Amino acid sequence: MARRAVIGLDIGTGSTKAVLTDAGGEILTTAVRHHAMSMPHPAWAEMDAERDWWGDAVACLRELATAGADLNCTIEAVCVSGLGPAVVAESPAGHVRGPAILYGVDTRTGEQIEQLNRDLGPARILERGRTALSSQAAGAKLLWLAQHGALVPGDRFFSSHTFVTWRLTGAYYLDHQTASQFDPFYDMLAGAWAHDWAGRFLPGCELPQLRWPGEIVGEISAASAASTGLVAGTPVLAGTIDAWAEAYSVGTTSPGDAMLMYGSTVLAISSLAGFRSHPGLWATTGLTPGSHTLAAGMSTSGSLMSWIRDLCSGQSYEDLIEQARAVPPGSDGLLMLPYFAGERAPVSDPKARGVIAGLTLGHGPGHLFRAGYESIAFGVRQILNLLGEAGAAPTRIVAVGGGTQGGLGPQIVSDVCGVEQHVPRTVIGASYGDALLAAQAVGLAGADENWCSLDRIIAPDPGHRADYDELYANYARLYAATRPIVHELADFAAARESSAETRPPSE
Repeated sequence: MARRAVIGLDIGTGSTKAVLTDAGGEILTTAVRHHAMSMPHPAWAEMDAERDWWGDAVACLRELATAGADLNCTIEAVCVSGLGPAVVAESPAGHVRGPAILYGVDTRTGEQIEQLNRDLGPARILERGRTALSSQAAGAKLLWLAQHGALVPGDRFFSSHTFVTWRLTGAYYLDHQTASQFDPFYDMLAGAWAHDWAGRFLPGCELPQLRWPGEIVGEISAASAASTGLVAGTPVLAGTIDAWAEAYSVGTTSPGDAMLMYGSTVLAISSLAGFRSHPGLWATTGLTPGSHTLAAGMSTSGSLMSWIRDLCSGQSYEDLIEQARAVPPGSDGLLMLPYFAGERAPVSDPKARGVIAGLTLGHGPGHLFRAGYESIAFGVRQILNLLGEAGAAPTRIVAVGGGTQGGLGPQIVSDVCGVEQHVPRTVIGASYGDALLAAQAVGLAGADENWCSLDRIIAPDPGHRADYDELYANYARLYAATRPIVHELADFAAARESSAETRPPSE
């Protein structure tokens, strides 16, 4: 008798990962394809939607379809999530107009945000969409595309997961959760597109149908069956942004629950009982009607630690972590601002830059590595404080992502913030949440079923709190003190880049 199974697939910043599970959540096999974002300009972060989203998805799905056949599985549903909110446009003839613009790590939309705030009013935007505009706002990215000829009347637009599902099924939609991050063109109060604002700034652009992440939006077409090896007619779900799928995978869906995701960036998602908003946070819908979240994401985390590792003559993470463990809290007077790619939250400053203060000849790689971890932890503490200000301080935090594996980084976060973090026994990621959604959609799992089990608790060391309280105050002061200087430096670099682009080639 064939084993009933589902596929969850997630398009991440560094790779696409897919998992084949049975009806009880047992992982039967996985597939992965690695890719990387492109940064052709200092403020830009892009990906090739055809190659990195669709191409890698096809490869992973084909691998799992083959493995499922070998395991005598009947694959009954597929759910896709992906990095976001990201945007890419496609012409009516099926031509992708250019590279996809990524989420808030791409900070090119400063002029568009200024225009939208000027024309619509920041207070009205916050009232209607519950979120102030920042580099995370996908609506501002759509306006950038329109103003640069990469989104024209008649075009359709996609985020990463909906681009793949469009190719799988021909369904043109956006899930409510992702749409709620397309500020200012989604009305949070109405739970619908703000058609008046979208029509004003994106005239002639076809808005996708809105669906919920757990809804079936279509079936594997004959053409995509030939590409992927899946059976034509297999149901495909709407899916959502990867971080929210990952939060679902670890059961942080009740009011008071929060997820901290340690990846290329740090993302915090707190589940709410009702509407809440804060100018420094992102208010979004949850995965089901009537659910809500407040979220915030830094622009660097794992990417910063990779940069430090590469700077330290290619030493391994293991070696640098051990060196950092030997360094006392405070890194012997070394303090870092982690704004190496601008910053989303908590300061919402695309022109913020990294700062390393207090360097001496006595500091070594271990100091630098620990100071990097501490800078991220101070940023997380600021985000948790904002959640508290919004009346949404979490009572339970679950830590996920590859950054939980080394141990030292999350421990420093607990020490700096004074909070416990629960770590799941199995950290698969967003694709596991996709698989659970798929299983529930076709009746293989109950609506309230949770496949996650917790492994350990990271408790704060009270002996480190006094030092970190003092350093935290200096951390906030360091940003305020250096902000005018780093803004001038950012403008200087941008002007030099612009000059280099327009300079005629040498004879």
